[in-house]
Amino acid sequence: MRTVDIQPDRVRLIDQRRLPGELVILDCTDYHQVGEAIRTLAVRGAPAIGVAAAGGLALAAAALRDSPPDAFWAGLEAAAAELRATRPTAVNLFWAIEKVMDFARGQKGEPPAAVAAALHRFAVAMAEEDVAVNRRMAEHGAALVPERAGILTHCNTGALATVDWGTALGVIRLAHEQGKQVHVYVDETRPVLQGARLTAWECLQYGIPATLITDNMAAHMMRLGKIQLVFVGADRIAANGDTANKIGTYGVAVLAREHGIPFYVVAPTSTVDLRIRSGDEIEIEERAHEEVTHIGGVRIAPEGIAVANPAFDVTPARYITGIVTERGIAYPPYTVSLRRLMQGG
Repeated sequence: MRTVDIQPDRVRLIDQRRLPGELVILDCTDYHQVGEAIRTLAVRGAPAIGVAAAGGLALAAAALRDSPPDAFWAGLEAAAAELRATRPTAVNLFWAIEKVMDFARGQKGEPPAAVAAALHRFAVAMAEEDVAVNRRMAEHGAALVPERAGILTHCNTGALATVDWGTALGVIRLAHEQGKQVHVYVDETRPVLQGARLTAWECLQYGIPATLITDNMAAHMMRLGKIQLVFVGADRIAANGDTANKIGTYGVAVLAREHGIPFYVVAPTSTVDLRIRSGDEIEIEERAHEEVTHIGGVRIAPEGIAVANPAFDVTPARYITGIVTERGIAYPPYTVSLRRLMQGG
């Protein structure tokens, strides 16, 4: 199934907290449950949480369809506010919510039931568009992949991070299907282990040759010549190309530069935020300390130790070889190329 499946009475999600041990489907029947799934990483990945939130708003509208207009619109705005508050860094979340709400506001004057039905159709269309966008990104990115390339990736950027197909891992998946005999080096991605749990699992499902490594093995593998490319995803890209992604991405970019290895970001244009000038303006989410002090519910650190747990870091644009989007590949200077892509040129 798809990672996010929007149905008339529920949003069905693959519960990513349970992988790779078991494949569990989470049925969210109201927007509160969708918000909780986003907040607790049952669904994660910038494109996936954006579409999930769109589905949550459709559920909110459906629950309010028999309400008087004033109550309907007040309830829908409250649902949007609650969903916006789930996670602060991934701009796709806010982009999707605003896109749905702008569409909804354009229906004012229509009966609530008609607006609710229209919002469901709109959310389903957003899911379909996400899949199409991912496939176009994969086509652009796969053209960068030589035969028999070793590719390092960080965190999870496959179908699990989107509605279907994937961003950075989607590029690798298409290159594999094209017969390029790629080999993926999967960073485990502490502290939540999205690489070890999710990317490794996806590679096995697709039959892509892959080797799981700890995060601190990347430099060693680069020095040995096993890695020719790095592909990562993104949660927010500033106007100057600075990119927020899963914690540890910045370090990978620095290592790639030291070893002369191209470093590409793969993300849809919905991840580009031209409203912010640089990565200094990106809010970095701080998550629960237990993610660092525990693994699988087992404490690995002493009681009382101070903990930092930023979920993301910002890679300066100077370390990024190119940014692969569904509209093409942006190259430096990003202040020019990103704006041109966003304008459709």
